[in-house]
Amino acid sequence: QVHVVESGGGLVQPGGSLRLSCAASGSIFSFNLMGWYRQAAGKQREMVARITRGGFPTYADSVKGRFTISKDNAKNAVYLQMNSLKLEDTAVYYCNAAGTLIQPNSEYWGQGTQVTVSS
Repeated sequence: QVHVVESGGGLVQPGGSLRLSCAASGSIFSFNLMGWYRQAAGKQREMVARITRGGFPTYADSVKGRFTISKDNAKNAVYLQMNSLKLEDTAVYYCNAAGTLIQPNSEYWGQGTQVTVSS
């Protein structure tokens, strides 16, 4: 069975950087989409960035120009480089992996990693 695990969260000052990593294990098939979502306290989960198997990225307007998503299909891994972090970026960040060749409607979530931006 597939397990999705994130890492790289932590405490950082405003203007700082973090790099999040995610790997989906247990599948020999690459995913159609992998991405990052976040949920801040008192708010609904929102899409931050996602990337297709072909490498096409999509970003939320709030992170454009600051965050960069990348992937490694062979490893079923996805990364999120977060620069110029703001207080508003504080949230639990979740990795998502969705859709394979033989299970196109599948979807898996990681446990989340906390990112806290604070002075």
